[in-house]
Amino acid sequence: MTRSRLELEEYEQRSLAPYAMKSSESQGRRYPDDEDAFRSRFQKDRDRIIHTTAFRRLAYKTQVFVYYEGDHYRTRLTHSIEVAQIGTSLARALRCNEDLTEAICLAHDLGHPPFGHTGEGALNELMAGHGGFDHQRQTMRILEKLEVAYPDFPGLNLTYEVREGLVKHDTDYDVTNAHGYEPDKAGTLECQLANLADEIAYNTSDLDDGLRSDVLHLEEVAQLTLWQDALRSLGMSEITHLNHLLRARIIRRLVSFEINDAIQATAAALTHYDIHSLADLRNQKENTARFSGPMESKNRQLKAFLMEKFYHHYRVMRMATKAQRVLNDLFNAYVSDPRQLPPETQAKFACEPGGVERVICDYIAGMTDRYALEEHQKLFDPTVRV
Repeated sequence: MTRSRLELEEYEQRSLAPYAMKSSESQGRRYPDDEDAFRSRFQKDRDRIIHTTAFRRLAYKTQVFVYYEGDHYRTRLTHSIEVAQIGTSLARALRCNEDLTEAICLAHDLGHPPFGHTGEGALNELMAGHGGFDHQRQTMRILEKLEVAYPDFPGLNLTYEVREGLVKHDTDYDVTNAHGYEPDKAGTLECQLANLADEIAYNTSDLDDGLRSDVLHLEEVAQLTLWQDALRSLGMSEITHLNHLLRARIIRRLVSFEINDAIQATAAALTHYDIHSLADLRNQKENTARFSGPMESKNRQLKAFLMEKFYHHYRVMRMATKAQRVLNDLFNAYVSDPRQLPPETQAKFACEPGGVERVICDYIAGMTDRYALEEHQKLFDPTVRV
């Protein structure tokens, strides 16, 4: 027995909540594009994202630690997969569209340059006077222009709802500009759940990686309210030693706390605001998907702790400073003599409204950490073959 796209659409109409986004009600794509016989529109979008070059490159792009620091730390790819897992769990519990949520989650970091937020800051400074740089706008450039995979249109030609979910992706580390996507309207609940999933994933995984690396110390982490809550739920008051299995148990419990709280708080908000349709949801002045007040407070404490003790730790800052020097050197070298760029990159100069600098920025932003380091050696180390 098979199940066609039309049957999938009928299933969505029967099973999803009235405020959920149904694939049959999508505002569609920018360019004519035949839909699949057996996949919904959002399933097709998700699959297109997974098969991009940009998605594969995330395997060697920094989350916090540069790839050579170890094989077990998160990368942008594993982070995106974790976000998708959490996002679909939230969507399933709240009877939202899991496929739309998954597509937004998997694509949300495609625009990150090498070396994480350090790389983003470096490129933004280098592009001052040329439009700047932020990874969220770069994600849209990739999906709408830079990814070349189809003969009939630029980019991936994704549905409006996936693109809207990406431009309205709103966390502490994202700069939103929803121009062209009804900026006065709230995003779909699937978009909002992707925001929460991203926050849950980076908070808990960065804490895990910080402990694994010994950058974070148990006696400091023990002061966190969320950590204390997790220990109590496991029948412990305090611990003096942390091995791999115990760390994994605690991190899993923290993820569960965050997910369960988000589900319950969002469900309560849907009831409180009397939301019975997608229009009701979009007309809200603030996001309906949320954490409870107590969890929001605990998360603020965790984020402040990670900023002070982890992201600004001297080992992490040394890596960040090296990364910034590498990107500065590459950008300035290419700008001083663009003939050092590959011929296919030079060919883009004539058709890029942003000029030579934007082409160079796109080229560097697409690099993995490993490729950027190798390219730096080729350009600046006379003993390395070019």
